[in-house]
Amino acid sequence: MVINTNIQAQINSDNLQTTQTRLSKSLARLSSGTRIIQPSDDAAGLAVASRIDAQINRIQAAKYNVNNAVSFVQTQHGYVQKIGKALDRMGELSILAQDGTKTDSDRDLYNKEFSQLQSYISSAATKDFNGVSLFSPSNLEVAIDSDGTTFAMAGLDMAAVPYSTVVNSGSVNVSTTGAAAAALTEIKNVITQLSKDRANIGAFQTRLNYTSEQLTVSKENLSAASSRIQDTDVAEESTEFAKQNILSQSGTAMLAQANQLPQSVLRLLQ
Repeated sequence: MVINTNIQAQINSDNLQTTQTRLSKSLARLSSGTRIIQPSDDAAGLAVASRIDAQINRIQAAKYNVNNAVSFVQTQHGYVQKIGKALDRMGELSILAQDGTKTDSDRDLYNKEFSQLQSYISSAATKDFNGVSLFSPSNLEVAIDSDGTTFAMAGLDMAAVPYSTVVNSGSVNVSTTGAAAAALTEIKNVITQLSKDRANIGAFQTRLNYTSEQLTVSKENLSAASSRIQDTDVAEESTEFAKQNILSQSGTAMLAQANQLPQSVLRLLQ
């Protein structure tokens, strides 16, 4: 029996310290909801989760880009739809102006409306979306995934043929039967081209909608993968916390008992 060195108390103290460390870590995991409190808890898992989280953020940014592109296309189609109606009316006016029972004065009245519709289309062709032209010959590049892959939407140039032959005020008119016949030919060409462009716009929107849905699914799956690596299993950790809490209380009690053991030496000295 010795007095200076209480081996039992040291052993109990070490056990209690280990228990307190585990208890603190368990409490931190429960309070934060994160399994990896320090890099040493799971170095490889932390590295993988960090890469996944970065990819998730890039996917979210790409989704913003795609949603903005959808808004651009919807705005563009809204103008194109109204331009199509204007062209339809211009075609009607071209037919009406070729009526031999009407005088040039009557045709001049048709031409006034015809000119206003030309001006409307010309004005619509200059509109933009957030400073980006809706009707430009340049392709619109959109980053659509976390790797920066771009999707190019072909531009719709209303300053080019066949649009330019009708859009520019004064280039065609319905002031005479001959002019009305020529105008009708040009308008039919523009309507044909506009129909193709509307189909392209619809195809772009379909592609963007599918891309947006895929980004949403990818983000969900990656978030689930990150959660499995980083997030705390509350049920399992609660059990661990209860275990360490009991060990801490019992360890404290046993340390108190171990500190009392050297007092038995006093009996030998009496």
